Amino acid sequence: MILVFIIQFLSGLFVSIHYYSNIETSFASVVHISREVSRGWILRLFHINGASLYFVIIFIHIIKNIFNSSWKIKLVWVRGILILILSILVAFIGYVLPWGQISFWAATVITNLISIIPYLGNILILWIWGGYSVSYPTLSRFFSFHFLFPFIIIIFIFLHIFFLHLNGSSNTISSSLNLDKIHFDPYFSVKDLLGVIFLIFFIILVILSFPYYSVDSENFIEANSLVTPVHIKPEWYFLFAYAILRSIPNKIGGVVGLIIRIIVLILKIFQNHRRIKFSISKKFLINIFFFSFIILTILGGKIIEYPYEILSKSFSFIYFIRFLML
Repeated sequence: MILVFIIQFLSGLFVSIHYYSNIETSFASVVHISREVSRGWILRLFHINGASLYFVIIFIHIIKNIFNSSWKIKLVWVRGILILILSILVAFIGYVLPWGQISFWAATVITNLISIIPYLGNILILWIWGGYSVSYPTLSRFFSFHFLFPFIIIIFIFLHIFFLHLNGSSNTISSSLNLDKIHFDPYFSVKDLLGVIFLIFFIILVILSFPYYSVDSENFIEANSLVTPVHIKPEWYFLFAYAILRSIPNKIGGVVGLIIRIIVLILKIFQNHRRIKFSISKKFLINIFFFSFIILTILGGKIIEYPYEILSKSFSFIYFIRFLML
């Protein structure tokens, strides 16, 4: 995860040198980076596909630590959730910066969800937008936040690792005896080295073979506030949350469902720690949870119609119930 974060940080830093946060030139600057800047295309593709790989690793990391009941290390768990929240914010505002059709309308739809906050909702929207719609001030602020937040994430990552080594990692069999442990070197150092080599090979393979596989085709069209895309959807790593949001007909209920998804993760620290950590039933629940996550990701990219609407509601219910039972 740290390797992918470094790739994202460095590629984003070099791309930002040639980017213009202006609604009249931002789309053209992205095209300029891809076509005119020396090696600019590969930097941008590293940044685009690195984001997808970053969230794949985060999701695997979360599922693994849910299985190991790692929430018992409270300080580590809470800081990990904060890293997840900040990463989601960075990815969302970064998605707006290319100023394509999906970028513009996704920003409009998602920021409008803030209006459910009583009394302050509309005021906060105007403050975030910097006006009465998503426009130049919005893009400028999003670029500033997208550049600033990774430095905050770095601080939380160091704190996350510091408290992890202070308390020690959890494990599936809940053993704390040194007799049951093996040395980090050479066993895990060689394993990590092979993992790094495989990761670099994989991301280069994706960049050269499927560079824009995760990018919506509508986002290659410059933003137009007068033309609404037929199907507005976020990047694939937010599709499961988007499916949950759409599965609840009421706007307030959908947003509350998204918030509960984060709150449930935090409340795990109050769960009973003396339960058996490894069992067939727990492994089954993890598999059901992972399966519902995959299905919701697929359904989030579908149009709201039968049978996708019914399936989204069903698997959203399974997602929450299974998560609470883990």
